[in-house]
Amino acid sequence: MRVLQSFPEGRTTTNPYLVQLDRGLRQHVQVDGFSWWRALTAPYDVFHVHWPEILLQGRTPARALARHLLFALLLTRLRLRHTAVVRTLHNLRSHEENSPTERRLLHGFDRRTTLWIRLNPFTPLPAGTLERTIAHGDYREWYADYPCTSTVPGRLLYFGLIRPYKGIDTLIDCFTSRADAAAESATLRIVGQPHTPELARTLAALAAGDPRIVFSLGYASDETLAREIGEAELVVLPYQEMHNSGAALLALSLGRPVLVPRNVVTEALALEVGGDWVVTYPGALSPQALTDALAAVRSPRRAAQPELSARSWQTGVAAHVEAYECAVRAVRAR
Repeated sequence: MRVLQSFPEGRTTTNPYLVQLDRGLRQHVQVDGFSWWRALTAPYDVFHVHWPEILLQGRTPARALARHLLFALLLTRLRLRHTAVVRTLHNLRSHEENSPTERRLLHGFDRRTTLWIRLNPFTPLPAGTLERTIAHGDYREWYADYPCTSTVPGRLLYFGLIRPYKGIDTLIDCFTSRADAAAESATLRIVGQPHTPELARTLAALAAGDPRIVFSLGYASDETLAREIGEAELVVLPYQEMHNSGAALLALSLGRPVLVPRNVVTEALALEVGGDWVVTYPGALSPQALTDALAAVRSPRRAAQPELSARSWQTGVAAHVEAYECAVRAVRAR
């Protein structure tokens, strides 16, 4: 079986989730990284897509138009060749601003999808479609070669892409508004690549005058992330909407507890890995939620490590191979 993935090979900035999946799959099937030439001309049995909206993006209007035309050709090719399309749903909806043309193309891609993969059982899917639920794998092996860093008491950390919907402005407001006895010795690190320069300036202005808040803006290497997460006493991910979070699993893989908004997905994660490792808060983040979370993760009753046995890549890769086989059988049966 030959599988074309929707991300290119060899980039150092590729999401480690995708790289680990790619490496595991290569032991069982032939895997090719994405290029438009391959997508439109090479033979493959399965096209596995993670974020199809990325394929439509271009840095200039002319490049975006070219991507739209290529995407339309790809849809035609998939239809004429009866190629199985497997789609992993990472989010409930795209976080990109899509034009009417892009929305039409993405809707057409949804209609061409043979089998949907969701990362948790709470992701809604189109009625009557083939689906598999395959848990997001952990990052323990990926970071195994990096040294363990000593925790800095009172250190809070946000890491990841810095985008408006991730609630970092609320985190800064709550941190500066804390009035508990330990607030003066607390520190906050914000690490990651801002979506826009304007957003970076806005967040810097919110934190101005508070030396306890330190930004490290830009792409963070694995070594940097391992050190930053290791020093954190608590990782705070105050997303306005959280459905799947690779950042939460990365923190847990490195043995650091997380504070996340409360919903059915995060409550299930807490039940799976341990409530002392995944602390949730209702509604909007508040200064008191930060104080209470720090107290909770300092509990002497906390297990030595979070329970991540259900997140093994061996299990996840085998489930992906079975999903591909199912999708191929489905298109051949038609």
